[in-house]
Amino acid sequence: MLPDEVIAAVQAAVRTRRRVTVVTGAGISAESGIPTFRGEEGYWRIGSQHYRPEQMATHATFRRAPEEVWRWYLYRRTVCHRAAPNAGHAAVVAMEATLGDRFALITQNVDGLHGRAGSSLARTCHVHGSLDQIRCARGCTPEVHPFPAGVADHDRDTPFTDDDRALLVCPRCQGPARPHILWFDESYDERFYRFETSLRLAAETGLLVTVGTSGATNLPNHVLQIVLRAGGLVVDVNVDENPFGRAAQRHGGFALVGPSGSILPALAEAIAAAV
Repeated sequence: MLPDEVIAAVQAAVRTRRRVTVVTGAGISAESGIPTFRGEEGYWRIGSQHYRPEQMATHATFRRAPEEVWRWYLYRRTVCHRAAPNAGHAAVVAMEATLGDRFALITQNVDGLHGRAGSSLARTCHVHGSLDQIRCARGCTPEVHPFPAGVADHDRDTPFTDDDRALLVCPRCQGPARPHILWFDESYDERFYRFETSLRLAAETGLLVTVGTSGATNLPNHVLQIVLRAGGLVVDVNVDENPFGRAAQRHGGFALVGPSGSILPALAEAIAAAV
């Protein structure tokens, strides 16, 4: 149950007819059992050396050890595919069903759970890419391709096989493919990660719901600041206190502490009642 003041403020924001935007981070997927990969699950051994996620998820490491990077991503993809969307993901789908083109989803998550829950591709900005897509490692085309069928699940100790090597290629030039992921030594852009689109959506937003994100990356922070400057209402949903929640409260918004699977369905109901 949401506090009455939250329901009233959310419904007032919805009735302005401005856009409702949801920004999601790793917290919503953690409720489906997907690790953030910044803990022990994220470390990776190449030979005798351990690598942190910030080292593995780079173009520099991919150039030096492409098969090890692929092996790490194949393991990550397997973990994500074994998880299922939760009530928080379903509530985001319900918000979109209520609002139609007044709704936008900006997700940092690459796990595909929003799409599997039913969020539409047209109204979703995957600002960090997707584990279910690849693109040419040589850049022969800007096209992004579906992940090739036939690649087997990979556990942590599964080797990179000749079958993996044969399948993980660019469909156009048959050269090596790379994961369609924004790496730590790369920058946001519009072509691959819908950077300008996300900022435009933020400028149209009257209600911003941030879910399970700590604000560790730049784009969600840009979105937050644009919405606040335009006088939009910000509601943060997180199991922990965080910069987004504090910013929301400083500007008349709300920090709702708890699991998204409990809070987002109540927010979706409040939004539906205001339409």
